[in-house]
Amino acid sequence: MKHIGAFTPAPAAYTLPSAVTARTSADEDKLSQGLARLVAEDPTVRVEVNPDTRQMVVWSMGEAHLEVLLDRLRTKYGTEVDTSPVKVALRETLAKPATGHGRHVKQSGGHGQYAVCDIEVEPLPEGSGFEFVDKVVGGAVPRQFIPSVEKGVRAQMDKGVGAGYPMVDLRVTLVGGKAHSVDSSDAAFQMAGALALKEAAASAGVSMLEPVDDVQIMVDDEYVGAIMGDMSSRRGRVTGTTSAGRGRTQVSAEVPAIELTRYATDLRSLAHGTGTMTRAYLRHAPMPQHQAEKVIANS
Repeated sequence: MKHIGAFTPAPAAYTLPSAVTARTSADEDKLSQGLARLVAEDPTVRVEVNPDTRQMVVWSMGEAHLEVLLDRLRTKYGTEVDTSPVKVALRETLAKPATGHGRHVKQSGGHGQYAVCDIEVEPLPEGSGFEFVDKVVGGAVPRQFIPSVEKGVRAQMDKGVGAGYPMVDLRVTLVGGKAHSVDSSDAAFQMAGALALKEAAASAGVSMLEPVDDVQIMVDDEYVGAIMGDMSSRRGRVTGTTSAGRGRTQVSAEVPAIELTRYATDLRSLAHGTGTMTRAYLRHAPMPQHQAEKVIANS
C-alpha cells in the first residue's frame, strides 16, 4: 500500500480553506457549476475536492472574501450552501508489534465458510508503506488463498481499525492457519485476514498520525515574538528565522495541519495585517496520545 500524503494546501494567495456543501438536493445540481463560474471570474479563488475526506473545499483570501463568494453563489447563481471546518486527513498505524488470529467459520446448510489465519504485525518507519510476507509452511493455508488473506488485510487497512482512518506503514506476516477441503474460499480467507488485523490492533493499540505542514511566515520584526509564541501554543516547532530586510522577518516552522485551519485569520490579528504565510504538506507524524484518544473516542 502506498503511503498516502495529506491534502496539499493551496499556494500563498489562497489562505483560508472552508468546506462547502449544498443545502438542498436542488442546490447540489447547481453547486459545481456555480463554483466553476466563481473560479473563472475571480483568480483569487480556488476550489478542490479533498481526496481524503471528500469535502468540497473553497480556498479564499479570508473570511470577508469568503462571505462575498457565498453571497454571489446565492444571489447570482441561486445556490444555497452551508460551510463547515475542513477535516484533516489523519492516518492510523499500530503502536507496537502484535499477533492476530482470524477465524471465520460458519455453517448454515450446504457449503459453509471456513478460514483461519495467524499473522504477525509490526509498524514500519514513516513512509514505508505496506509489506505482506508469506511464511506459511506445510500448506497450512493453501497457496491459492494466501492472496485472499492479503486482500482482506488491505481492505481492513483502508477502513481503519481505530477511528476509521486508513492504516499505513505496516508489515503483515502470514505465519499459519487452517483450511477446509470444501468450505474454504477466497471470501472466507479475506474475512479471516481482516479479523486477524483487527485482533492485532486491539492488542497493540492504535497510533494516530497527523499531517504536519511546513509553514513560512513573513511578518514585521516587531511581531516576531508574538508569532513564535503562537506557534508554540499550536504545537509548532520553529525551525528558523531569517531577516528579509526593511524591518521584515521570515519565520519557518513545522506545525500540525489540524492547528492551522483558521490560521490565516489569526495571523492577520497577531500581526495587525502585516503578516503573510504559505504552507505545504511535510509528513505525517504521531499525534499526542491524549489527543489521539479523543479522536478515537469521538469516532
